[in-house]
Amino acid sequence: MGRSHPIAATPTTEPPAADRVGSPNALLLVDKPAGLTSHDVVARVRRALRTKRVGHTGTLDPFATGLLVVLISRGTRLIPYVEGEPKVYEATIRLGSETDTDDLTGTVLRQAEPPSDAAIADAIARLTGAIDQIPPSFSAKQVDGQRAYDAARKGTPLHLPPVRVTVHEWTILHRAGNDLAVRITCGGGTYIRALARDLGRLSGSAAHLAALRRTRSGPFDVSSATTLDDIDRGQITLAPLGDAIPAMPRRTIDAAELTRVLHGNSIDARGESGRVALVDHDHSLIAIAERENDVLRPKLVLHDA
Repeated sequence: MGRSHPIAATPTTEPPAADRVGSPNALLLVDKPAGLTSHDVVARVRRALRTKRVGHTGTLDPFATGLLVVLISRGTRLIPYVEGEPKVYEATIRLGSETDTDDLTGTVLRQAEPPSDAAIADAIARLTGAIDQIPPSFSAKQVDGQRAYDAARKGTPLHLPPVRVTVHEWTILHRAGNDLAVRITCGGGTYIRALARDLGRLSGSAAHLAALRRTRSGPFDVSSATTLDDIDRGQITLAPLGDAIPAMPRRTIDAAELTRVLHGNSIDARGESGRVALVDHDHSLIAIAERENDVLRPKLVLHDA
């Protein structure tokens, strides 16, 4: 969103830096299979790499497949800096029925005659751009400290206020009977389930999400991801942490500057502005700094002094 020509992250066999307990500080792209939660994937990576410090940048529902961007060891601290937009999904929307979860795992609430292609095109136009989206009743949204999915499971769904989200583009891939295959490019926080639900409603029909695959998140593409089967077999291709922030400007620091940065001290700025990735002469990511007046002040240091 807003950044053109993102650069795909390419896994590398270059050994990432290790933390004090020997586990790698690294980036790992995972192709999540259906039937597992994102937390399940994290647990599998933890076991495979024998480290507790594993995190990801964006949840996928259990029935969904595709790209999870995973950070390992001290790399988990880098998560707030990882670019995750735009996101690209390939989805199958089942026309003619709406469910309580807005996807195939739920109970059918109502059925309707499937919409025409013209009605679908009109609805897609209304669901493109900046839109106000009501999250699914079965979602992690909270109202007064209560999770929406907890209330929905008890039969007392919450009234969820609309959230402004951005849908950049829909591409209709094909229609086979009541199944509409689409590619959706959107900003963070967009529920594809809710888009499927609203497509049904706005086209004068009903619909729910039948399948979902995330193929891209910011600069990262699922074609570079590792499967869980390979991870379980120990065939894990890790990328250095610098690959997690490919668009961030870089500055190579000398030995004296390295010493200062590792102690959290600022260094003189040159022509930099804003946020900068500081790397050593081996191209290892040392810190994230931000310019303040005439200095670069470290905001996140990834190595010990």
